[in-house]
Amino acid sequence: MAQTVQTVPESAAGVGGAERTETPELISGGHLVAKALKAEGVDVIFTLCGGHIIDIYDGCVDEGIDVVDVRHEQVAAHAADGYARITGKPGCAVVTAGPGTTDAVTGVANALRAESPMLLIGGQGALSQHKMGSLQDLPHVDMMTPITKFAATVPATERAADIVSMAFRECFHGAPGPSFLEIPRDVLDAKVPVDKARVPEAGHYRASTRSAGDPVAIEKLADLLAHAEKPCVLLGSQVWTCRATEAATEFARRLNVPAYMNGSGRGTLPPGDPHHFQLSRRYAFNNADLIIIVGTPFDFRMGYGRRLSREATVVQVDLDYRTVGKNRDVDLGIVGDAGLVLTAVTAASTGRISNGAVKRKAWLEELRAVENEAYQKRLPRQLSDQNPIDPYRLVHEINEFLTEDSIYIGDGGDIVTFSGQVVQPKAPGNWMDPGPLGTLGVGVPFAMAAKYARPESEVVCLFGDGAFSLTGWDFETMVRFNLPFVGIVGNNSSMNQIRYGQIQKYGEPRGRIGNTLGDVRYDEFARMLGGYGEEVRDPADIRPALERARESGKPSLINVWVDPDVYAPGTMNQTMYK
Repeated sequence: MAQTVQTVPESAAGVGGAERTETPELISGGHLVAKALKAEGVDVIFTLCGGHIIDIYDGCVDEGIDVVDVRHEQVAAHAADGYARITGKPGCAVVTAGPGTTDAVTGVANALRAESPMLLIGGQGALSQHKMGSLQDLPHVDMMTPITKFAATVPATERAADIVSMAFRECFHGAPGPSFLEIPRDVLDAKVPVDKARVPEAGHYRASTRSAGDPVAIEKLADLLAHAEKPCVLLGSQVWTCRATEAATEFARRLNVPAYMNGSGRGTLPPGDPHHFQLSRRYAFNNADLIIIVGTPFDFRMGYGRRLSREATVVQVDLDYRTVGKNRDVDLGIVGDAGLVLTAVTAASTGRISNGAVKRKAWLEELRAVENEAYQKRLPRQLSDQNPIDPYRLVHEINEFLTEDSIYIGDGGDIVTFSGQVVQPKAPGNWMDPGPLGTLGVGVPFAMAAKYARPESEVVCLFGDGAFSLTGWDFETMVRFNLPFVGIVGNNSSMNQIRYGQIQKYGEPRGRIGNTLGDVRYDEFARMLGGYGEEVRDPADIRPALERARESGKPSLINVWVDPDVYAPGTMNQTMYK
């Protein structure tokens, strides 16, 4: 909070009743940072304390910004990423200099690949000690530049709020992403006259970056749809980033286009919707005459574009021009906001004599038959009573357990690969996974962010036992801040995705090198930290244990022992490496 204006006592004003002078209103760098965060709509920071950054805390208290302190800086960065995904507002993590900042690198890198807008603020030694070997001094900006959209040092206290707003502008330029600022300790702690500092006003320091795409390209896509008999659309993470659920749903239904979803786009159409498809994607990509890819790159998840039929007409819509046509040629590329583009295409198609919707009835029936056959083939495993538990049974029980309001988080390798085939969020914004960086350890911080941002929603998180081990100590933070969630550990005492690859490459005798974990009772760990814990060895006990965790009203871990010798199809195909 800015200091109150002080006046010089009359006795000190000089002889003869000379006019009194006023000292200027002063404000510190930390308080300027807090004002800039408040202007951007940030209402919570995730942090681990350090002497370099405490003035930001003081400013946050005065500005009404909550401070959630965690046990590891990686968790703070992941939580800021997760908060951005849930709310659509930028997340913010504040960490100290040196190892505090380097600990957060993984979270920032994950946000970059996931196109998540967040700001990491790191401390730095005083400018007056520059190059003198001050405590925790490192070249943070040089280290962060390759994994952020913007990285800079705040050079003067007067510039603190201004440069924070600059960082936020860059977070939302093109596809969203992270920014980084380091603030030297003397810059942060110093106080300057308020009238010398630029404090951007909320809503007045950055423009809308939403683009509706090239009108000519919109008309061309509408024409392609009018003539297509077997189109399909893949709705990627940018559909949620752009909050384009309504536009995407209207597009699929009005034009009778089967829709597949990946990443944060899952849940755009609810399960049971006649245009919602999941298990027939490969068949569709092989047989479609028009494939529309919205908001997802041709990366390893898409086989770098090779999984799309060479005979099909391919259209790609993305926020970032650098993504369009990368790794695979496209017939039409549109740079723009997913919602605005899909709305424009639907409008352009509606005005035509025929938009092609009627003739696609047979195509949807064909895909539904493929979908049903795949589901029936896998159903016996989803209902399996085998012991050790088949992972398909575990993820089936989780899917059945989810409500319309449940936010589902996947944090792991092989076990989460199983869940990607079975778990279907029932509403948009209710699916969270690390994204294309494949970072393990996002589960607890994502659950923290999700429950903090949407306290009325249930949060359900499936961990691999290896993934939970990376950031699991912040389960205590969940207890301390009273952030209940239902956590499930699919425990096979292994890093099974890697184990399978080693067995295939080097043989069974070397299949256990470097990938085997202890038989850890994570349910006891949860109870030790004040949460709810339960162990499950019989598949019939999974659902009752989940219900008891829900009813406990506490952070929970259900430790489910799954068969270590059963692998997900994606793991067996090693698709992530192809």
